[in-house]
Amino acid sequence: MRSTNTRRVFLLAAVVVAFTTGASDAPVEVPSVAQEDIELLRARELAVPVLGVARKELHDSFDDPRDLRRHQGLDVPAPAWTPVVAVDDGTIAQLFVSVAGGITVYHFDPTKTYAYYYAHLDRWAEGLHQGQPVRRGDVIGYVGTSGNAGGTAHLHFEIAKLASAKRWWDGTPINPYLVLREIE
Repeated sequence: MRSTNTRRVFLLAAVVVAFTTGASDAPVEVPSVAQEDIELLRARELAVPVLGVARKELHDSFDDPRDLRRHQGLDVPAPAWTPVVAVDDGTIAQLFVSVAGGITVYHFDPTKTYAYYYAHLDRWAEGLHQGQPVRRGDVIGYVGTSGNAGGTAHLHFEIAKLASAKRWWDGTPINPYLVLREIE
């Protein structure tokens, strides 16, 4: 009887994992990220996303342990309400509020190959809207403590290589520190 219950629990767990992860029989396209992607992004000379923060002040926090997951971004500490700027030309793909990220912006580069994600904002820039074209350096929001920022004002910034469907939430993480850091 115990092994039957164990099999039922295992089967139920497998169904829950498949359901919650969107698993299906269809092949899943996961774009690969290569050194070439990092070099291409570095060649664009992306802006540091927090106004007044120098490249030499950035510290690599990508892949740091966070509870039961790995950190997929770069945390940039700054005083609350410091302007957050678009790192590249492109389009605002989505304005979103979530439990983890709080007030967020998803921004696509001009080729829609990469998505830039800005989280823990205090607020969006006035008039910012989905579909809006932006230029490198445009103010898009302000540093805050929304979401799970833990009361410490900072910007959580991510770069992802988008999958072929070009959905703002679907991409392969790229370490922003490797793109934004100062070349020595």
